[in-house]
Amino acid sequence: MVRSTLFDKTDGAHWGVFWHQDLAIAVKERHQVEGFHAWTRKAGVQCVQPPVEMMSRILAIRLHLDDCFAANGALKVLLGSHRSDALTSNRIEEISSSANKVVCEVPAGGATLISPLLLHASSPMSNPGHRRVIHLEFTAQELPQPLEWRYRMPCE
Repeated sequence: MVRSTLFDKTDGAHWGVFWHQDLAIAVKERHQVEGFHAWTRKAGVQCVQPPVEMMSRILAIRLHLDDCFAANGALKVLLGSHRSDALTSNRIEEISSSANKVVCEVPAGGATLISPLLLHASSPMSNPGHRRVIHLEFTAQELPQPLEWRYRMPCE
């Protein structure tokens, strides 16, 4: 496991998320390594975009602590979009206007598995309550030295 995040949509924080791919990983420190670009800090954590091939070998597992339906901002995905490279915002707009959209409705206790490259979004909640999801990212690959995963949990 190389990352974990808790998403919690509530009555006071019921944001929507535009169509996007997850293209960045969290690392311990910034080091110039070929193929790694678009360095940024998110919530104080150093992040970078690795080569798309590396992102294609990450699996995200979303564990649903609450019912996750369209009315409370369930994940929406565009089928087959994970087969693309990193997409420009113009290309994302083209694809999202014509692609087959699926709302991933999942009951509490269920799970969704996705590639970070899959175009995904969510709508703001229209029903009050919680929509909590634990988002875990897994990969078997190591980063090129001297880069290190920020949150890597080794399997032993």
